[in-house]
Amino acid sequence: MQAVVYRGKGEICMEDRPLPQLEKDTDAIVRVTLTAICTSDLHIKNGSVPRAVPGTILGHEFVGVVEETGRKVKSVHAGQRVAVNVETFCGECFFCKRGFVNNCQDENGGWALGCRIDGGQTEYVRVPFADQALTPIPDQVTDEQALFTGDLLSTGYWAAKIGEIRQGDTVLVLGAGPAGLCAMMCAALYRPARIVAADIDRSRLEFARKQGLADEFVDPSEVSLTEALREWTQGRGADVVIEAAGGKDSFRLAWQAARPNAVVVIAAMYEEEQILPLPEMYGKNLIFKTGGVDACNCREILELTARGKLKGECLITHRAPLADAMEIYRLFENKEEGIIKAALTP
Repeated sequence: MQAVVYRGKGEICMEDRPLPQLEKDTDAIVRVTLTAICTSDLHIKNGSVPRAVPGTILGHEFVGVVEETGRKVKSVHAGQRVAVNVETFCGECFFCKRGFVNNCQDENGGWALGCRIDGGQTEYVRVPFADQALTPIPDQVTDEQALFTGDLLSTGYWAAKIGEIRQGDTVLVLGAGPAGLCAMMCAALYRPARIVAADIDRSRLEFARKQGLADEFVDPSEVSLTEALREWTQGRGADVVIEAAGGKDSFRLAWQAARPNAVVVIAAMYEEEQILPLPEMYGKNLIFKTGGVDACNCREILELTARGKLKGECLITHRAPLADAMEIYRLFENKEEGIIKAALTP
């Protein structure tokens, strides 16, 4: 079968790989019907994910059909369409029982697919802990609508949830890339007074505008974001900041734009260390929430999708066969042709 493989820092390629087999009674084999490239895949390619294992098939954002299940799998069955979670988790350890599935203590727990074990940029995948990792797709939801359930939409949903957004808040989302757009989409569920999209890429701001994902649009390279926010909030600043850019100065901008006692959610993955200048921010009494997504709300996300409350398919700007993955990687990494997300068909 065709597969996109991480060979080592700076190198990915297409390879022929054997079909996967069940290894444990809790596994399932999924036939991939649609897959995508995530910015995290670029972080792996660039050597910024130390846990990534060379020789691994990339991809953690995909949907498919269950082909086979281990004898202990109860929640899904062969022939069922499923969304695949970015994380595999046992459901039984200290962290899983508290909803912190990103830190599942099993050896295959957390972000394993497409990082430490073979992922979904291929034709068939072995998925560990299938009962937790696979969510049936409602009949009225298409594959494209469900594609981002397990990662991008989960990230946006998690960021909005831990941001403690209240009705009437001003929410700033830094970064109008895929993660930021999903954060805007999910923040709207809480009925804030205003969602502010900030990005130095005007084409991405325009994309967010056309999709109706925010109320205000700011390019921080052209105007002062902090001053604009103060104008909109009677001098206070953003009630909630979701940092989804991961840029050179976006971490600093996140805490500077927040009002005192705000929640700052760091949903971005950085390729360089960031500095927390405590003396400068002393007295702002900010609450920082950081880390990898706890993606354990896939069922709720699919229900919201079925009801038309979340529309992740609007992010798909390119469609191609999996055989063209190397060209799509090039476009995605260089942000060419207005690409936001691509759906690849094996």
